[in-house]
Amino acid sequence: MPEVFVTVGSNLDPERRVRQGLDALRREFGELRVSPAYRTPAEGFVGPDFINLVVAFHTAQLPGRVQQTLRQVERECGRSVAERGFCDRTLDLDLLLYGDMVRHDDIFNLPRPDLGQYAFVLGPMADLAPDLRHPETGTTIARMWQAFAGRRAIEPIEL
Repeated sequence: MPEVFVTVGSNLDPERRVRQGLDALRREFGELRVSPAYRTPAEGFVGPDFINLVVAFHTAQLPGRVQQTLRQVERECGRSVAERGFCDRTLDLDLLLYGDMVRHDDIFNLPRPDLGQYAFVLGPMADLAPDLRHPETGTTIARMWQAFAGRRAIEPIEL
């Protein structure tokens, strides 16, 4: 079964929403590996700070079904259809990696480009899977984080 990595983020009642999201993900996918949580400033808009982390799990579900389940969990946790683009989020779940799948089309963008673009994604990912290699570049997540570190502050927090 492939290992799947998902970002988890919220800036609207984030402690409660992230916990609620983690509970729902456990219910849907079973055991999760969970990175430390980080407080990060909003990116691309002015808003409250986010809490972000990354989870990993193994699943037999195909990527389309995983994506549907993530959208369902977001809705269960209060996310509305209006929460698109750079804006406040009740809960945001994004599929980062699905095993070593590489697919860039109208349906999937895997690995998700956010992995190398945002400290709030790459930092928790480096905590969770430092030796994992990026499916396209072959670079370890730890090396990606080392090259990225310092470009954006992320503050570890207890959740």
